[in-house]
Amino acid sequence: MLTKKNGIDTLLIAADEALRTLNSTPHAHRNSPAKNVASSQLSTEERENSIRLMRVNHSGEISAQALYRGQAIFARSSATHKHLLQAASEEEDHLAWCSERLTQLGGRPSILDPLWYAGSFLTGLMAGAAGDKISLGFVAETERQVEAHIEDHLSRLSKKDTKSVSILEKMAQDEAHHGTTATLAGGISLPPLIRSTMAIGGGLLRRLSLLV
Repeated sequence: MLTKKNGIDTLLIAADEALRTLNSTPHAHRNSPAKNVASSQLSTEERENSIRLMRVNHSGEISAQALYRGQAIFARSSATHKHLLQAASEEEDHLAWCSERLTQLGGRPSILDPLWYAGSFLTGLMAGAAGDKISLGFVAETERQVEAHIEDHLSRLSKKDTKSVSILEKMAQDEAHHGTTATLAGGISLPPLIRSTMAIGGGLLRRLSLLV
């Protein structure tokens, strides 16, 4: 929670978190769902498709880190602050899982990840500044949209890529939980214009990350 006294420290911590997220190997607090899952041999086309889709999910998790940490800065209550940082911690697991799977597939992250981080962090700051109820509503809507795109990716992945499938299935479960708990914590439904704008932003991230 931002105050005049700790404002500079908070922004320095935020800058450190940004550099760490973008430049270091992410660390998971939980084992990857794919750890003990055997994967069949993928064709070149199947592998390239998996790389593109997992790159998009990796970019999404970069954005989630920035979004929730930005929202946490302006959280009014300690409960909301804790909720946002807990969600960010679990999203860090997702980031680590996606990063590891990309490496296994021989892929790389999107070169636009710094842009996604910066844009999402600013969006998080605005959502947090609007108050806890709106901020938590933003979490719920974000997770609803993310869950929908994960389901789309699950339908597009080769069933032979059981490692990627297991990761996305667990991510979808976590996203649904985050959305539900945010609503129960007091999050309100956002206006249609904001929901539509969020969907447009998410769609842009997915289309560009597929390519680069």
